[in-house]
Amino acid sequence: MAVNSNFKLPIMRNALLVALLASWVCSVAASVSYDRKAITINAQRRILISGSIHYPRSSPEMWPDLIQKAKEGGLDVIQTYVFWNGHEPAPGKYYFEGNYDLVKFIKLVKQAGLYVHLRIGPYVCAEWNFGGFPVWLKYIPGINFRTNNGHFKAQMQRFTEKIVGMMKAERLFESQGGPIILSQIENEYGPMEYELGAPGKAYSDWAAKMAVGLGTGVPWVMCKQDDAPDPIINACNGFYCDYFSPNKAYKPKMWTEAWTGWYTEFGGAVPYRPAEDMAFAVARFIQKGGAFINYYMYHGGTNFGRTAGGPFIATSYDYDAPLDEYGLKRQPKWGHLKDLHRAIKLCEPALVNGDPTVIRLGNYEEVNMTFF
Repeated sequence: MAVNSNFKLPIMRNALLVALLASWVCSVAASVSYDRKAITINAQRRILISGSIHYPRSSPEMWPDLIQKAKEGGLDVIQTYVFWNGHEPAPGKYYFEGNYDLVKFIKLVKQAGLYVHLRIGPYVCAEWNFGGFPVWLKYIPGINFRTNNGHFKAQMQRFTEKIVGMMKAERLFESQGGPIILSQIENEYGPMEYELGAPGKAYSDWAAKMAVGLGTGVPWVMCKQDDAPDPIINACNGFYCDYFSPNKAYKPKMWTEAWTGWYTEFGGAVPYRPAEDMAFAVARFIQKGGAFINYYMYHGGTNFGRTAGGPFIATSYDYDAPLDEYGLKRQPKWGHLKDLHRAIKLCEPALVNGDPTVIRLGNYEEVNMTFF
């Protein structure tokens, strides 16, 4: 049957308009936000289970296997710090190769179908040499670290912009179709701010404003920072965080570091945290309205070279994690937590859409019931 060529044009135009509209709708829908119940991805509330894997503490050859085992263990998100002294060993001289290939690591996470929580810092602590700061930083005349100091803020902003710019160029933020759904500025600054007073408060307010102004399209987090200014989400670090509440009622309850063990010291006992205790702490946190839980560490790995920070910290950063220093599953912890994650996901629709009814049974007993 012959087709009138004049009839083809409207069809082609309509098809093009439909395709463009679909593309626009997808780009608008691809967003991350939050409310008091959860982090929301593409308009869907999620209880997110995350695990820390630090790319410099393992080799690139290990990364696919580590990420796959994390996914198999029920994780949604991989969390990592960004290590400034590894990436800028000399002023303006950058290194993003080998086990410092941050972009490659994040792309592997995306290929596995997981999200990323990128903790830019740039101060990271992390039992890492100089807390992640490059040594050359301290020789800048007049500099004073992590306070309302112009020299420090200029360097911090420059590096933060460098990392955010790289992520944007590779389209790695979720707002661009990438896997990064959360970013973090600074790290456990609250106690230091308390000691410093007004200069510390001015610095944390500046850091928050600077980070939000970078326009990543995803929420920012400040862990262990009770006065994190809006729209920054404050979060808990510790062995137990069920007691924690965010500083505003409309922010989700986040646990950025659920410590699976501890770091190893020369001459000290090898850290151990029972799987049952870890699982109970996580289940209790979720029961109390938790929306995001990150295992620190899920794979600890190794402090290669001279990267171990602090006195007597060993080269092993095993951390009694679900994946041991060599990337092998640590049983029963890995399997026990996998079963817990499956149970949490089965309850997710009720947990993110309803508020529990609490019935007190005694001084130390209660029942939490959620209906959906």
